[in-house]
Amino acid sequence: MSQPTSIGILGLGIIGSRVAENLRQAGHDVHVWSHTAREVAGAQPSPQAVASVAKVIQIFVRDGEALIQAVRDMQPALTAEHVVINHATVSKEATLEAAALCQQSGAAFLDAPFTGSKMAAQNAKLVYYVGGSAEVLERVRPILEVSSTKILPLGEVGDAMVLKIVTNLVTAVTVKAVAEAAAITHSQGIPLPHLLTALENNANYSPLIGMKLPTIIKEDFEAHFSLRNMLKDADFARDLAAQASLPTPALDCTTEAMRSGVEAGQGDQDFSIIGKISA
Repeated sequence: MSQPTSIGILGLGIIGSRVAENLRQAGHDVHVWSHTAREVAGAQPSPQAVASVAKVIQIFVRDGEALIQAVRDMQPALTAEHVVINHATVSKEATLEAAALCQQSGAAFLDAPFTGSKMAAQNAKLVYYVGGSAEVLERVRPILEVSSTKILPLGEVGDAMVLKIVTNLVTAVTVKAVAEAAAITHSQGIPLPHLLTALENNANYSPLIGMKLPTIIKEDFEAHFSLRNMLKDADFARDLAAQASLPTPALDCTTEAMRSGVEAGQGDQDFSIIGKISA
């Protein structure tokens, strides 16, 4: 299949809206749908309408229920020429169900969650984890390259989703540890920038710490990856662990801290708000 120029985007949140803009800037004809009505270029009334005019569909909806609903809505319009790519972080079960629904209609499906948040999407620097057929991936690689710096084949459909979930586990627990370090540092009267300096010269320093500790210090919790979404992913990880009877004590305490934040009305702020110092 030659590179298509008509592409569908379902979901116009923090990531989907920026991927759509990158595709437009690259010269593609982009058709979009969002559960929340939006007056934007290429807007369509339904997922089915998007599938009627685009053969490659990239999905950035919020959760598994929304993913399944979108695929079911598209089914009457899906054909063997379609490739449906799910980028939303959902459960492995929802991923496999969406793939099965696409297969019923003859459409190909890729499991392609991503790492990278708002600025990565804006700057076309997402990294896609991809589960599914290598042949199908090659068909749509030029589309994925528009919004990414790396495309990583990581097994079968469902495998990439599991890897996305467990990498987010590491992210959440790391930020919780940094938050606790910041709280202790602050309680001792030490300026928090000193903690950043110390960590920058420590073996455990990472790009994640470099992004999130400054937001904790400044208490700037504008959402790049929301607390609500990180909690969702942590619950997926706990479910996977429970299926194998594996204990997750570090994840458990991090999850409860995030759940408390969501219950306190902080769910739409960045997940680094779990490190907020002041009351």
